[in-house]
Amino acid sequence: MTDVHQLITSRGFPLSRDSHHRHRATISVVIPARNEGRNIGFVLENLPAGVDEVILVDGNSTDDTIAVARQHRPDIVVVQQLRRGKGNALAAGFATATCDYIVMIDADGSMHPDEIGRFSRALDDGADYAKGSRFAEGGGSDDISRLRDFGNRFLNLTTNLLFRTRYSDLCYGYNAFRRECLIAMALPDPFDGTAAKRWGDGFEIETMINVRVAKARLSIAEVPSFEYPRRFGESNLRTFRDGFRVLGTIMRERVSKHRPGAEWAAPMPSPVVVDLNEAKKRLDGFPRSEAV
Repeated sequence: MTDVHQLITSRGFPLSRDSHHRHRATISVVIPARNEGRNIGFVLENLPAGVDEVILVDGNSTDDTIAVARQHRPDIVVVQQLRRGKGNALAAGFATATCDYIVMIDADGSMHPDEIGRFSRALDDGADYAKGSRFAEGGGSDDISRLRDFGNRFLNLTTNLLFRTRYSDLCYGYNAFRRECLIAMALPDPFDGTAAKRWGDGFEIETMINVRVAKARLSIAEVPSFEYPRRFGESNLRTFRDGFRVLGTIMRERVSKHRPGAEWAAPMPSPVVVDLNEAKKRLDGFPRSEAV
């Protein structure tokens, strides 16, 4: 297993605040959202008390998503997304996070915040990356269709064969990781608003992360999770379009010569935040990635 603390310090990458002086790991929760005003309140209301920082990455919502979020969580950090796509939103949130552990959760209420404790315990027990799974014992779903289930299983099998992994739920996006794992993920620069849409800006983000942490030989633990139907509205997921992007990501990662930490030379620009008083200390050295 790679020693992520040794790797991060050797790259000059800052550890999270006071990480050597506390016994309890701090937790950041990153929530990508676009027009989720009717759902975001449920997510924020149900966050466990142990969450230290909540980051909402807004994808140019035209409803009251931000206002509702601030009503339920006055200390929330709101980051304005510069490009489009779930992957870009998550990367922006990860870059803004300052805590030891980072949890990624959807804003539609399909992932219950009560489960965050399971993910943090997996990290406490030594995992670098805690992967949520609807198919692990104790997990399940009231939302996945037969078509999506078939596609997920096919992509899951392909990934396991090509990368010698043992994932049971590749495309599920409820995950948590140690902040230092961002080096291995090497996600696209999230704050370059002039760039074309980049590979990793869409729903393929989960697959990119899953493959890269495995290639970096980080310690991975699967955590059982239950998926509920979204509370209100319609999903932005498009089964065939996004499925092909996931398959393309698997193939690109298979032939890629990327190694963890190899691209961490370029400085990362500051995040664009709706309320500058709520901005947190950003990470330095965020890697750049190719356009689609």
